[in-house]
Amino acid sequence: MNDSFRKVIILLKKYFNIRSDRESEQDTINEITRGVNFQGSNLWILIFAIFLASLGLNVNSTAVIIGAMLISPLMGPIVGMGLAVGIRDFDLAKRSLRNYLTATVISILTATVYFFISPLSQEQSELLARTSPTLYDVLIALFGGAAGIMALCTKGKGNVIPGVAIATALMPPLCTAGFGLASGNISYFLGAFYLFFINTVFIAFATFLGVKMLHFSQKQFLDKSREKKVTRYILSIVIITMIPAAFMTLNIVNKSVFDNNVNNFINKEIKQSGTQIISYDANKSDSTLRIVAVGKEISDTAIYVAQERMPFYKLQNYKLQIIQGTNSNELTHLREEFMIHNKQNINYSQVIQHDRESISKLQEDLLQYTKYETLGQEIKEEIKTLFPKIETLSLSTLNEINIYSDSVSKIPIAVVSCFEKQSLNKEEQDKLLKWLKARTKSEQMNLILK
Repeated sequence: MNDSFRKVIILLKKYFNIRSDRESEQDTINEITRGVNFQGSNLWILIFAIFLASLGLNVNSTAVIIGAMLISPLMGPIVGMGLAVGIRDFDLAKRSLRNYLTATVISILTATVYFFISPLSQEQSELLARTSPTLYDVLIALFGGAAGIMALCTKGKGNVIPGVAIATALMPPLCTAGFGLASGNISYFLGAFYLFFINTVFIAFATFLGVKMLHFSQKQFLDKSREKKVTRYILSIVIITMIPAAFMTLNIVNKSVFDNNVNNFINKEIKQSGTQIISYDANKSDSTLRIVAVGKEISDTAIYVAQERMPFYKLQNYKLQIIQGTNSNELTHLREEFMIHNKQNINYSQVIQHDRESISKLQEDLLQYTKYETLGQEIKEEIKTLFPKIETLSLSTLNEINIYSDSVSKIPIAVVSCFEKQSLNKEEQDKLLKWLKARTKSEQMNLILK
């Protein structure tokens, strides 16, 4: 057993050993150090890359954004900071930080100038995606940075470095921050810069861990008191940088876990055959989980049981409120109608055709409900960014009946509520209604403020 275990360990060491293709330590340090500087051609490449990324965000072109990330030299000083901390090179750390701040300021100013003069001012999905960081952005930056430092330390770098540049996406957040300044939208600027900050911290942190794991030689000082002083400076920089990032990450994790718990609760305890969940919202101000449902009515007993099971999903501090739509009992009526026709010896083919048409109509109605539920989930992040006063949004359709001709038409409706002591003025309501019509591709839309 011991021999087998040793053989497995030896085999694993063979496969995971990077010493065979590792670049010399000094060559790696020299390469990273060269990428730290932002002067001459590097600076112009950065400016052109920012213009290119801004164009991509402006016209919603993923290909153009990827191209900008490939040519951007922005990762150089970030990796330099991680290396400097890992080998305790205070001079390299200062130079990396100075060039990093220079590159950041120039990038934001360049993007601001572009968006200020650009005739296209509409927020696109590629741009909005950079205003709300998530836990996944933290993990992408961490593992991307780890792959980057590992590639820099080996001879066969291949496509790793360009891949890391694309995955960690440093350019688009800076361009979005510039858009926020140009449009006067501070929430855009803060959200995008927050994402850039997360990427910076965790790429540098991954580089630091990689340097430690690869046992890079640390810089030695003849003056031991200066060595201690430099060490304190470096540790202070790391701690000061990591503390806010840790709090931000903790908030992201808590939010992600909470959203996952709510989704699991709804899928396992609320959803049932014949019922469509239109929207849901967990209001922390009054500790209420509101769910809007249409179709087959959820019974009081089922609601009571679901309320009792909320602690299993860590929602014990919330009370459940289900807002139900019209009951969809048409299928039961169809079966009863079929039995009546059968007793009266009516032609079966006519009855079946009638049933098919009715079922087809029900399916169309269900698709409408599903359409607005899906759309509501898609645009909720955009709503939070564009209209920060809004707390809840429900999208649905309303049957409008002509009392003279008995014709029925479906009108989309949007039910909106704002945070406490906030409301939308007439101009904001008109802007919201116009945006909802464009976003839902509906010529008509009724807006209801709760």
